[in-house]
Amino acid sequence: MQDRSILVVEDDPAIRQGILDALEFEGFLTSYSDDGDKGLELALTSECDLVLLDLVLPNRSGIEILKEIRKQRPTLPVIILSALGEETQRVQGLRLGADDYIVKPFSLQELLARIEAVLRRTPERPNDIAKITIPNGEVDLERCEVRFEDGERTELSEREIELLIYLARNSGRAISRQELLTRIWRVNPDRVETRTIDMHIARLREKLRDSTSPQKILLTVRGKGYMISHLEEAS
Repeated sequence: MQDRSILVVEDDPAIRQGILDALEFEGFLTSYSDDGDKGLELALTSECDLVLLDLVLPNRSGIEILKEIRKQRPTLPVIILSALGEETQRVQGLRLGADDYIVKPFSLQELLARIEAVLRRTPERPNDIAKITIPNGEVDLERCEVRFEDGERTELSEREIELLIYLARNSGRAISRQELLTRIWRVNPDRVETRTIDMHIARLREKLRDSTSPQKILLTVRGKGYMISHLEEAS
């Protein structure tokens, strides 16, 4: 049984329903949109593992969606589905970061094989992290608390836990405020003040005793965002 979720962004109802039926028969979880704007919102905020993306859509083109996905979710696999089969169009899609390009009409067997191939190439999502060892103690993500070596304990909010897990899963990569807003807060970053992220990071640093400069746990990467230092993780 599959446990992966695929987002289908396709405005042709017959093609879309055929794809959804085939995916669900194979055990995939599915979601869909027939609109470019809504498709982009779902791609940035939902927990999908792969996007099947038509190029010609109402309100926003597939190319625009692909560009935005690569900015905000750079590792999310995208397969383009398009009737535009010219070599220059296929090359453009692949150069912009599509993982594959399938020309309509296509067989569902071919589509499923391409999906499996892309998912095999894609790094698996990291295992759930239960604890993070910090220089002066340990963060217990399941109990939502920090335990310090001196015996003190500090509770963490659910949002703070989500933030820590996301940073830990992307250890070694600077995460932009915009990406954190879309992936943790699940909101459009254009409609929310990014200072929200800075305030949450500041409070989290205080709780982790990481508020004095230079920070050792939650690092600020100038012009890019935030990164968690390479700490010991236990799943």
